[in-house]
Amino acid sequence: MSRPASLRTRLAALVGLGAALALGACSSSGGADAGSDGGSGGDLIRVGFSQLGAESGWRTANTESVKASLTEENGFDLNFVDAQQKQENQIKALRDFVAQDVDVIAFSPVIETGWDEVLQEIKDSGIPVVLVDRTVETSVEDPFVTWIGADFEQEGRTAGEWVAENAPDAKVFELQGTLGSGAQVDREKGFNEVVGDQVIGRASGNFTRAEGRTAVEAALQAYPEMDLIFTHNDDMGLGAIEAIEAAGKVPGQDIQIVSVDGVRDGLQALVDKKFNFVVECNPVFGDQLAELITKVANGEDVPETTIVEDKSFDQTITQAEVDARPY
Repeated sequence: MSRPASLRTRLAALVGLGAALALGACSSSGGADAGSDGGSGGDLIRVGFSQLGAESGWRTANTESVKASLTEENGFDLNFVDAQQKQENQIKALRDFVAQDVDVIAFSPVIETGWDEVLQEIKDSGIPVVLVDRTVETSVEDPFVTWIGADFEQEGRTAGEWVAENAPDAKVFELQGTLGSGAQVDREKGFNEVVGDQVIGRASGNFTRAEGRTAVEAALQAYPEMDLIFTHNDDMGLGAIEAIEAAGKVPGQDIQIVSVDGVRDGLQALVDKKFNFVVECNPVFGDQLAELITKVANGEDVPETTIVEDKSFDQTITQAEVDARPY
């Protein structure tokens, strides 16, 4: 899968620099003794991981996957911090990781901008950075070694292609995620490249079920003609179901719902015919992250980007498939 143009722009500066930065970080970080092989010889790789929050079922599954992989048994000493969806909390955590002189810093940024100062501080410390799930826009040169996550823009494009084929005349309300986040920016871009002329209104539900419901309650009043919702994640879509039903309408029929995530509750809504189409954003890639971090800590070459494989689902999904999902 090729990554989208916007992601290419953010990551272009990494070409050929990942290995050099990782090597420099290994030599300058005080987290491991000189000559340490990053865990394989008995020393643990000390990792500071800042998760952006626990706003959704997807995020919870991602956190569980990270924690299950970055264990002492697997060679890691993990310092995990939940930023509670606040950038200031995340910046504090990143500075704490620098003060602790960890071997590798990994984080999922709350939003794309506002990281210049702390990223420069991390770079000056010589600690390599691995971006997880979301990306950043920064003026800092070579701010991170590698990035792992989903192709958000393609997810939006896949959702748009389903709408173009199955509801070409639909009047679409776009239920956006946290404004300024990589997921919101890229999913909106991909979707609107395909069916942007069908979008009659937009509002943010901040990736949460409660705010998704509130946004759709307002949209039902502002856009009474809407008959399809594109939601940037399942939790907001589940809140949309509540709002639609409270208004006396039938979700999946009177108002179709196209979502991104693929968590169990979202796919259950698909089985129940309340969602119409779901594009997966796979959160379970802790094992791949662990492999990347190990290579970075050991000064090995790493790819500039790792795209996590996603699928998509329609109402032909069975209950057995949903029950078998790991998240």
